[in-house]
Amino acid sequence: MTFKNVFSVLTVLAMSIQGSKSLAQDWRSFANVDRYAEANLKLSKGPADDNRVVFMGDSITEGWGYFDPEFFEGSGYINRGIGGQTTPQMLLRFRPDVIELEPKVVVILAGTNDLAGNTGVTDVQTIADNIMSMSEIADHNGIRVIIASVLPAIDFPWKSGLEPASKIVKLNLMLQLYAQEHNFIYLDYYSSLVDEEGGLKVPEYTAADDLVHPNKVGYVVMEKLANQAIQAALAAK
Repeated sequence: MTFKNVFSVLTVLAMSIQGSKSLAQDWRSFANVDRYAEANLKLSKGPADDNRVVFMGDSITEGWGYFDPEFFEGSGYINRGIGGQTTPQMLLRFRPDVIELEPKVVVILAGTNDLAGNTGVTDVQTIADNIMSMSEIADHNGIRVIIASVLPAIDFPWKSGLEPASKIVKLNLMLQLYAQEHNFIYLDYYSSLVDEEGGLKVPEYTAADDLVHPNKVGYVVMEKLANQAIQAALAAK
């Protein structure tokens, strides 16, 4: 092989590697794994909280911090929600945003955006498998696991016509049975927030033009249930 041919092969290989790096960076950006990097660094340098709890989730978790910031401030509760995310994206950032923070407990609330197809059509079993994977990673690292039910919804304002109500019931049942089998806590938000049609109660717990995200009253209901589950997790041996 001539030098010219060798150079051509190396050039193509270099371009391929560079393309792979760009793709990896694009996925990293897509998953937003660096979103909380600065906040995580501050936590790692500060004194450890014996009762540190991380809330991993999507916009329902992220919005919680805006509606009721007092729930997280000074409580040892850490909000790691990112709007729009699906379970594969949460898996990509589960180590920096949960494991490396060394919490006592993680509360995983995920699945809404998967059902809405934010990153493509995903079957219920795959969604459950991703949540189970996060749970097992946490458990393997000595973190107590709380699996939260997906909140009720009869439609998604940003992608209507998918009729998710029955899929949410199916997913929640799978998560509940899995939690029982693995001695994890199942946090049932669904039963306390659902209306007779399988959605969030309007206007009690969500706005009529939203149907997915709780309002302040809805979050207060969730806070009571979350605190009870967290205390149970911390008390468990």
